[in-house]
Amino acid sequence: MIPISQHEIPHVLLNKLGVINKIAFPRQGYTSDVGIIDSAKGTVVLKRTKGKPYSEWLRRESYILECLAQTHLRVPQVYQFMQHEDDNDDIQSWLLMECLRGETLRSVLTYENDSAARYKIIYDFGRCLRELHSTPCPEGLKQSGLWLDYMLKQAEYNLEHYEVDGNPALLEKINTQKPKDIGQTLIHGDFTIDNVLVHEGRISGVIDWSGGAYGDPRYDVSLAIRPKPNIFQSVKDRSAFHEGYGAKVISSEEYDYYVEGLNAFF
Repeated sequence: MIPISQHEIPHVLLNKLGVINKIAFPRQGYTSDVGIIDSAKGTVVLKRTKGKPYSEWLRRESYILECLAQTHLRVPQVYQFMQHEDDNDDIQSWLLMECLRGETLRSVLTYENDSAARYKIIYDFGRCLRELHSTPCPEGLKQSGLWLDYMLKQAEYNLEHYEVDGNPALLEKINTQKPKDIGQTLIHGDFTIDNVLVHEGRISGVIDWSGGAYGDPRYDVSLAIRPKPNIFQSVKDRSAFHEGYGAKVISSEEYDYYVEGLNAFF
């Protein structure tokens, strides 16, 4: 199946792109269709979502990227966001943005067995996250109250309205066993090996920012070091990440809270 066909693209976006030579479809999640478009105007990324919740997530990602444009972080530049109803009266959102160079950290590490090269890449992964957390959060992303309290309310809503991995017993557990508060920072909200790009051996950018917020940095760290095939399954990989980050900022209990607990509802 082709996630995005040329005839589906709104005319206002086609006018920006000019002649389309090719559309490639990278590995992606379940919330959006993503196409890398080679056009007369250059190479760009086009994301499309269907349905109210996912379309609002894409709207938020567009807003977050606009806020982050004032920082030094290497994030995609937004060219245009638009939203409309399709022939079935369902909401569709489209986000046209810059295509950052590189391949995902997952792609690089899956087949990289040289210990020195692995150490450098994972060290840089940790350092990249530390730089992100050290970046002053744009005012447009700050909110009153604690991010974790908001996320717990959203977890309850998601459990009632969507299919999630969590259950009522787990929701009760994470509500009553919250970790001690720490200082909030700018966070990515889904800082995984699929959302960090590497080009010529260096971190080249961070993508998929719909979860960006003023929140708990331990959530980012926990998602970053989740074990995957041939990645973060060894002490060496985890040590390289923590050395790059500059500290080991989560305990095993906090890791379980965020990965096995909170994340099960998102």
